[in-house]
Amino acid sequence: MTDSSRSTALSAAPASLRERTNEPVRHEREDAKAQPGAKRATRWTSQPKSAGQRKKRAPTYAALDLGTNNCRLLIARPTENGFRVLDGFSRIVRLGEGLSQTGRLSEAAMDRTIEALKICKGKLAQHEGVRARIIATEACRSASNSAAFLARVKREVGLTFEVVDRKTEAELAVTGCADLIETDAPGAILFDIGGGSSELAWLDFRGGRPRNQGKTSASIRSWQSLPVGVVSIAEKFGGVDVTPEIFEAMVGHVTDQLRHFRGREKLRGMLASHPVHFLGTSGTVTTLAGLYLGLERYERSKVDGLWMHADDVDATMRVLLAMSYDKRTSNPCIGRERADLVIPGCAIFEAIRREWPCQRIRVADRGLREGILISMMSEDRVWMRGRPGRRRRGGGNAK
Repeated sequence: MTDSSRSTALSAAPASLRERTNEPVRHEREDAKAQPGAKRATRWTSQPKSAGQRKKRAPTYAALDLGTNNCRLLIARPTENGFRVLDGFSRIVRLGEGLSQTGRLSEAAMDRTIEALKICKGKLAQHEGVRARIIATEACRSASNSAAFLARVKREVGLTFEVVDRKTEAELAVTGCADLIETDAPGAILFDIGGGSSELAWLDFRGGRPRNQGKTSASIRSWQSLPVGVVSIAEKFGGVDVTPEIFEAMVGHVTDQLRHFRGREKLRGMLASHPVHFLGTSGTVTTLAGLYLGLERYERSKVDGLWMHADDVDATMRVLLAMSYDKRTSNPCIGRERADLVIPGCAIFEAIRREWPCQRIRVADRGLREGILISMMSEDRVWMRGRPGRRRRGGGNAK
């Protein structure tokens, strides 16, 4: 899965559940105010240009998300109503490999991650005056040696990380994906299946829906950060040879965690009388979408924004569960790096589906990075500049 550097366009919800979104996604947003947790950023400056080279342009922003499994970077510049992606990077580093068993980050995992972060630093250095927010999530929240690791990152790479709490992570995921929620939906259940934790948020719009995407997190009625992710599930139950019995044990393990969700029964009541849909953002759901579409290679433009019906998810999961590890490895939408993680991810998704049966899911190939970018741009009010009757706010480049 690669990041595109071109501006993309997102259409409204497809009329048919099997309609495919062939247009790439345009990261454009309406005006929005500062978001929760959007308070720390770093400005990166490359070599200064001469006076003749200087050209007035929109500021450049970057979002770097270091999770338990992935290291992801997105660099973008605001446009009139949104932003245009300039560059990106994504690599599976498995920083949290073995963490669930030892409580520590391993030397090999830290070394892999350092190498990926050096690439990110190089990309940041190619852009002048970048305002960046650099976050780490579950692996760095829970590892006993995370402070030493982050100090090493600062020393060897020159990046200073902000370890965000679980609530901020859930809010950023909502902000990044909110424009994929069906326009007239009374609510949605957003989930983000990570490597070491999974975020779940119930969005309730019955009292009114925020006008701007950047304010959508204000409609979170209840949320939960599950202490389970694809890496931790794979390490507990195995992810290579997964029998139906092992899969059900995985689902049961996640279900035990879902019983702690505040408003669990009220959400069930809403589902019984309102057309709530899922919004899923993770490698698990994008993989399922790629398999469902029968893609010969993963194509973000066809996956991001895709609608799937519950029956489609059932059928695709059956195909996936019947695959041997070797077939998963050779499948272009899975690959060797995800072959042992995709079924644990499906178990997390299946537990959520059984707890709150929704008939439709919209797939999002976006998430924290987009949420970070929107938050920073909203904080700087970049979409309000130059508008008649609007007072421009100064500053916004927090260190």
